Amino acid sequence: MMLSSSSLYAAIDLGSNSFHMLVVREISGSMQILARIKRKVRLAAGLDKNNYLSQQAMERGWQCLRVFSERLQDIPPSQIRVVATATLRIAGNAGEFVKKASEILGCPVTVISGEDEARLIYQGVAHTTGGPEKRLVVDIGGASTELITGNGAKANQLSSLSMGCVTWLECYFNDRSLTEENFAKAEAAAHETLKPVASKLIEQGWQICVGASGTVQALQEIMIAQGMDELITLPKLQELRHKAIECGKLEELEIEGLTLERALVFPSGLAILIAIFQALNIESMTLAGGALREGLVYGMLDLPIEQDIRIRTLRNIQRRFQLEVEQSQRVKQLARHFLQQIAKPWELDSRCHELLFSACLIHEIGLSVDFHQAPSHAAYLISYLDLPGYTPAQKQLLATLLKNQSATIDPVSFSQQNALPLIQAQRLCRLLRLAIILASHHREDTFSALRLKVRGEELMITLPHGWLMQHPLRAESLQQEIQWQNHVQWPLVLQEQELGG
Repeated sequence: MMLSSSSLYAAIDLGSNSFHMLVVREISGSMQILARIKRKVRLAAGLDKNNYLSQQAMERGWQCLRVFSERLQDIPPSQIRVVATATLRIAGNAGEFVKKASEILGCPVTVISGEDEARLIYQGVAHTTGGPEKRLVVDIGGASTELITGNGAKANQLSSLSMGCVTWLECYFNDRSLTEENFAKAEAAAHETLKPVASKLIEQGWQICVGASGTVQALQEIMIAQGMDELITLPKLQELRHKAIECGKLEELEIEGLTLERALVFPSGLAILIAIFQALNIESMTLAGGALREGLVYGMLDLPIEQDIRIRTLRNIQRRFQLEVEQSQRVKQLARHFLQQIAKPWELDSRCHELLFSACLIHEIGLSVDFHQAPSHAAYLISYLDLPGYTPAQKQLLATLLKNQSATIDPVSFSQQNALPLIQAQRLCRLLRLAIILASHHREDTFSALRLKVRGEELMITLPHGWLMQHPLRAESLQQEIQWQNHVQWPLVLQEQELGG
């Protein structure tokens, strides 16, 4: 069946730092990304002291839109949304820019208010980001910063503040010096800007804080490159601030994992983020799966927001790759039975539970390529599939778990993920492997009598009396598994209950 152009949608965001375009296709109620195009236009840098855009800055913007327009030719105009944000809200000659932009694109360009921008960002996050329902969303743009608290699909407190990584660059790092003094001024100004909204946001409260901007994306890239875990914390931000100051000049800013493209506005974005962490007492932040553009697209698709976006993602994968749902549920139920017994001594929290269950539900995906090397195929597919609701680090962990779901274990791969501490990731792998072996018989087995105990890293499985003799194939697999796990110093002991025990 050929997919018609009526299933195509596009969202364009004319930001103060970058212009972005997202093109998607709707397939059976889910969104397939066809293109993400981004150009650094630095529109805000073209504002003069009277807030008029220079001809040069406008030309940069129009040239970018000529590039975008070619991709829009197959898409019905009613399925294209183009919005402009902070810089075009304040530019005295915004009308001139917008008029020509609309002509180039062949569809209207809407300059949206700060509140509308915040609402759309929240919708984009709610549709693409997993975790608890009660969240704080932070988006540092080129000329404005949006802070939103919400619960599930509903945004409660919306704030759009006049500070951004381009405008703060021009105001506080215009001499291109990365000094303690410049950082202190930038942070103090951000604190001042945050004052009117901080207490209201803190009052609302949140269970998870999510960052949805280029600054946060840059931080994630730095942390992955440096082998840190994915949680952004104030000590990590202050360490990066210290490293930036050591570099001295913006032109000499070199931090492992920071790309040249992001380097120019990184210090100013970092200063704003440090102030936000301090003013709102944020413990940690994770990267959002989407923001403004996703909010625009999902608004056109009119898809409901699930309680947890990850449920929809896993369901779509099961359907697309024709996975056997009942079997994956059996593996998940057994993994849950294991966790009920050993989650506490092994310090496996709710985050670990979620990731283990996700791996259980899609562990057979590699079979859709070929039975031979199915775990490697599974790891490859999960590494490269779009998984709304999972952070890049969580995707990497899932791929690692699936790669090591059977046969030989690659211990090095666990130190290459940064979603969980090494020991927790290894423990999840051990439980996944055992759940897959023990649930491999498609007839219902009663596992209520199966017992797990841990002593340090030693894992002891106690099976019902006579079970090994009644299940010779699985008994063989378990004996082999003892060898695989012991080979990488994961001690595994197997025993049966005493008769009448």
